Amino acid sequence: MKEFDFLNIISKNLSDSSFLGDDCACLKDYNLVLSTDTLVEDVHFSFRYMTIADVAKKALAVNVSDILASGAKPNYALISLSGKLDSEFIDEFYLALNEETQKYNLKIIGGDLTGGNKISITVTILGDTKNRNISKRSSAKIGYIIGVTGSFGYSKKGLDDIQKGLENKYTKFHKYPILYPKISDFIGLNTKNPYAMMDASDGLFDCLYQISSKSKVKASIEYKKIPTDIEDKNTVLFGGEDYSLVFAMEKDDFLNLKENFKQEVFEIGIIQEGTGVFADNIEIKENKSFRHFE
Repeated sequence: MKEFDFLNIISKNLSDSSFLGDDCACLKDYNLVLSTDTLVEDVHFSFRYMTIADVAKKALAVNVSDILASGAKPNYALISLSGKLDSEFIDEFYLALNEETQKYNLKIIGGDLTGGNKISITVTILGDTKNRNISKRSSAKIGYIIGVTGSFGYSKKGLDDIQKGLENKYTKFHKYPILYPKISDFIGLNTKNPYAMMDASDGLFDCLYQISSKSKVKASIEYKKIPTDIEDKNTVLFGGEDYSLVFAMEKDDFLNLKENFKQEVFEIGIIQEGTGVFADNIEIKENKSFRHFE
């Protein structure tokens, strides 16, 4: 059974599932978005090639990324750890975590500690939406520009290279993901129209598919416009954990963004009438992204 099948079951059994469907739940009455995510040892990371400090920083960064992808400002975090914990692990983990929070002016306000067989890290982030335009996957409209930040396929290649015993720019990218808080901040504060934005935690194709599916539109891109130097197309389209921003935005909003971030924002396609994800006018029918529970 697939993750989306589980989500459908969850939605069916809830009296109100209106908050589900995006990476963040938006509570408009409280000017608040919330997101939670879990990283599990030997699934999302391994201590064979990452230090405790590496894992702490990445755990926080990938959760902050969800808030940035909504257009909100990350403010507070709760950290829950389980596994074979000891004082050395806790000391090194929270020292690195504190260092990472300084990048985003983020405060740790609580969490939980419990025992277990493997290290599991759950982070809940709270973000501020006041005076901001918040993203929804269902907000893409025909004629919207498909834009991105960052590069694609780097993290997947980095993981592959780590497992080969290599050390290069891709392996560093896998261990230390690059986020785009300034671009997210600008989008949240300056975008005039509804827009759809995600981070590429599950890959570029997954972002395009989710936006296409939720907005009931066709996402059409030109492959050569994707910012990457990775040769393998599957790695570029389906390799996850890049945490680049992927968005569909009204043209004037996009041009305003591009004017302010000329070297960091790239147009790769357009939203059209129809359904599905197309690259160079050919539909991508098979989703090769990583999936839990499969």
